[in-house]
Amino acid sequence: MMPRDGDMTSVVHRVARQALLTFKARAQEEAKAFTESHGELRRVMAEVRAADLRLAPRLAPPPPGRPPVTYMHICETQRFSMGVFLLRGGASIPLHDHPGMHGLLRVLYGTARISCFDRLERPRPPAQLGALRRAVLRSVGEYTEESGTCVLFPDRDNLHQIDAVDGPTAFMDVLAPPYEPDQGRDCHYYRLVTAPGPGGQEVTLREIPQPPEFWCGSEPYPGPQVCIGTL
Repeated sequence: MMPRDGDMTSVVHRVARQALLTFKARAQEEAKAFTESHGELRRVMAEVRAADLRLAPRLAPPPPGRPPVTYMHICETQRFSMGVFLLRGGASIPLHDHPGMHGLLRVLYGTARISCFDRLERPRPPAQLGALRRAVLRSVGEYTEESGTCVLFPDRDNLHQIDAVDGPTAFMDVLAPPYEPDQGRDCHYYRLVTAPGPGGQEVTLREIPQPPEFWCGSEPYPGPQVCIGTL
């Protein structure tokens, strides 16, 4: 399906085009161009509002049996993926990682509490369930539609947990490159074993299977379409 003229000029289309430029520069190892382009991507994402994606807060309780989190796919290339996560009130996306990946997160409505961690040692592939990992808590912050874009890097803030605070929450998500288990980019989950002590922010994490209380469904994306061939 070809995009409509309005879709071609939408802020969603501009985000996708800027993401393609940004992560093309990264793949070509153009450090200065990547830094400047990444800053522009953060700026453009900060302009996105729920109405731009034809979304509105869902205040009614979800029907029984619905997943706590759903995902709306917008587009994906070899360089990046883009979509929207919707969390019902009180839901969480458990602590997880993004191996070798960049990420940008823009809250569209509600409040998301985001806790970010760094590993203090390199992961040892393949994944070892039950293994203990040393890490450091870098930040805990609450993001709303009035906040800027939350970012993560391959070597900083790469592990995070996202909690919906005081009601349903939705956020746009850009990951680069996308998850791809065959290329070593699988998602691993962790549980906090020791909390930060009074003298510092170091913690111990245990690698675990996907928690049984968490699962993610899918639903159609209602906003402006992004045609990869027109980026």
